[in-house]
Amino acid sequence: METTLRGVGVSHGVAIGEVRHMGTAVLEPPAKQIPADEAEREQGRARQAVEAVAADLIARGNLAGGEAQHVLEAQAMMAQDPELIADVERRIAVGSTAERGVYDAFAAYRALLANAGEYLAGRVADLDDVRNRIVARLLGVPMPGVPDSDEPYVLIARDLAPADTALLDPALVLGFVTEEGGPTSHSAILARALGVPAVVALPGAGEIGEGTVVAVDGSTGEIFVEPSEEKRAEMESASAARKAALSAVTGPGATSDGHKVPLLANVGGPGDVPAALEAGAEGVGLFRTEFLFLDDSKQAPSEEKQVAAYRAVLEAFPEGRVVVRVLDAGADKPLDFLTPADEPNPALGVRGLRSLLDHPDVLRTQLTALSRAAEGLPVYLEVMAPMVADRADAKAFADACREAGLQAKFGAMVEIPSAALRARSVLQEVEFLSLGTNDLAQYTFAADRQVGAVSRLQDPWQPALLDLVALSADAARAEGKSCGVCGEAASDPLLACVLTGLGVTSLSMGAASIPYVRATLSKHTLAQCERAASAARAADSADEARLAAQAVLSGE
Repeated sequence: METTLRGVGVSHGVAIGEVRHMGTAVLEPPAKQIPADEAEREQGRARQAVEAVAADLIARGNLAGGEAQHVLEAQAMMAQDPELIADVERRIAVGSTAERGVYDAFAAYRALLANAGEYLAGRVADLDDVRNRIVARLLGVPMPGVPDSDEPYVLIARDLAPADTALLDPALVLGFVTEEGGPTSHSAILARALGVPAVVALPGAGEIGEGTVVAVDGSTGEIFVEPSEEKRAEMESASAARKAALSAVTGPGATSDGHKVPLLANVGGPGDVPAALEAGAEGVGLFRTEFLFLDDSKQAPSEEKQVAAYRAVLEAFPEGRVVVRVLDAGADKPLDFLTPADEPNPALGVRGLRSLLDHPDVLRTQLTALSRAAEGLPVYLEVMAPMVADRADAKAFADACREAGLQAKFGAMVEIPSAALRARSVLQEVEFLSLGTNDLAQYTFAADRQVGAVSRLQDPWQPALLDLVALSADAARAEGKSCGVCGEAASDPLLACVLTGLGVTSLSMGAASIPYVRATLSKHTLAQCERAASAARAADSADEARLAAQAVLSGE
């Protein structure tokens, strides 16, 4: 009998197929003692396993390319963390086997994150994956991961580590469903990049039996277990109609009555540019430069290396707009040379612009590299600072840009509620705003963006979050300046219409979402978008806001 479940839809599309479950996690190794004369040998085994896993993660990243490559390289660095390795070796020295030493050392670090209030909980899945891979290698058992299958299937897992998501084969994995995770987790972002329908934060997903036929709607978050023939036909028809609509709409983003809404791409480096160009991106709305720095957490990349990476992206968009976010380090992206190691609450500490102002040489080098990279190019370069809290922050960043001789527009990201509440004050120092809705939701609702248990509060349809977007857009309009959205909210086609109605002047998203947003915007007038925005803000919950906007835009 057909039953319906609902999680959080994070990647558009429909998938219908049989369920396959993720390979079981590595079992806990036995806690047996080894003789003292075997300790050195066991330490050597542990080091070899760590290096082999790190090399495998890097190799997977090289195969995947793009943003996935940066994520997996960061995971490889996690495997090679000197403090973790030292803890493993200490445990082996007092009698643990290599596998037990690895298991216990990672468990201790995991507990440390949990005791810190789980502000770094978004990396717990990554940490567990690294541990499982190392322990599996030491035990000589198969790596946990995607099941082998010759037939296409829908993958169900408790969570998906980046190493697994990055190399999913869309020809075999029709879609995936996870019990945990959130709309802004690494797996969700990579799913959108792959164009694989995905639903996360679905309690009880693991109880769906192997081989059961399910239909997954990555837009609504609905899962239909043992769907009827009528339901399957309905979903397949809707999917075909959606694809036809996507291919029929081309050109710059605009509403049906000609109100222009530039559709830009979020990129992490040159590897993400081809997909952005293929999707018809009108430029880059968020160039995440931190991935360049994560290649080596011990020191900043040289100015020459930065110039080469930046210029490769800038050259791809002649006479287009490229918005570069300067280094956003700290919280879940720590860098040894920049980030304090003993912060009790990293997400609320010295991160983003705060780190750069404490290390002006790092900021100066990056701004100089950007200036050099743009020399002689017709591109419209804009540079923005992350984690701007107030006018003083905005002024400090603008002053640094001017001192570096940067010929570009200077902007501020609105990720902290104070910046939205005082947006007009911030705009006295900078020329544009860009709303990072992922972090803005996290700080507005005190809800870690990576924790599935609080995904309800991470929903960008929350009316309180829409209020903050409206405040920022109104302030920009009053000052005659622009206000874009570069968070994952922009990738939701329906929400893109609401954001347009709130006064947002551009939308930036993963390349795979651009055709969906372009097609949806083209069906509605600006006045309809404005009415939908008003209806959404008048609601009391995210679900009510979504339904209210949908009713307006469908003419109900």
